[in-house]
Amino acid sequence: MGGEALGCCADVADPSAVTSMVDAVIAKYSCIDVLIHNAGIVRDQKCLLMKDEEWHSVLNVHLNGAFYCIQRVLPYFPEGGGDILLMTSTAGLSGSAYQVNYSAAKAGMLGIVWTLAAELRRNRIRVNAISPAALTDMTRPVIEYLKEKCASRNEPFPEFWKVGEAGDVARFAAALLAQPDQELTGEIFGVNGSKVTKWQKPTMAFSENGPEAFFETWRREREGKEN
Repeated sequence: MGGEALGCCADVADPSAVTSMVDAVIAKYSCIDVLIHNAGIVRDQKCLLMKDEEWHSVLNVHLNGAFYCIQRVLPYFPEGGGDILLMTSTAGLSGSAYQVNYSAAKAGMLGIVWTLAAELRRNRIRVNAISPAALTDMTRPVIEYLKEKCASRNEPFPEFWKVGEAGDVARFAAALLAQPDQELTGEIFGVNGSKVTKWQKPTMAFSENGPEAFFETWRREREGKEN
């Protein structure tokens, strides 16, 4: 795509470091048109055994880091608007065992997207998120472990884990940011290779008057799904 890059080393979990990073960008380019928050770590562990540091470090990088970056860049978006793009995960959309910290952080990203999409609409700032499935240095060990596990059991490798490349996610992000439609905001997109999925916002499943009627409907719905 070409262009020019300015390298800034910063811990997004440190608000003063984020401020310094943004100041360096503004000193060179005067304004910011797009923010992509792509920083992330994992510290997988059973909830019962998870240490405080494992919980806080993941939330600090993902959730606090996103907040600090967004808050610091907002004053520098041009009057014509801009884009904020966050990275969530299927762990945040539907949960993931042994990742209560990561799942909570990524679910928090959804709240940021939906809230700021409404809050910043009048400023013509779009806020969206991508739930990527891609082979990276961070995900490769997990994929290889699952492949070995399936092979040892003579089981086929699940289609869900046949992920694309990081470049696929980057290409979709570039295409998304190039779209002119101002209403393209508050959305969650899944990207796996060339396949792109639009996730729906949670909606009410059903409502009943009183607990007895509610749980009766719940049982009927569950039985219908099982059948």
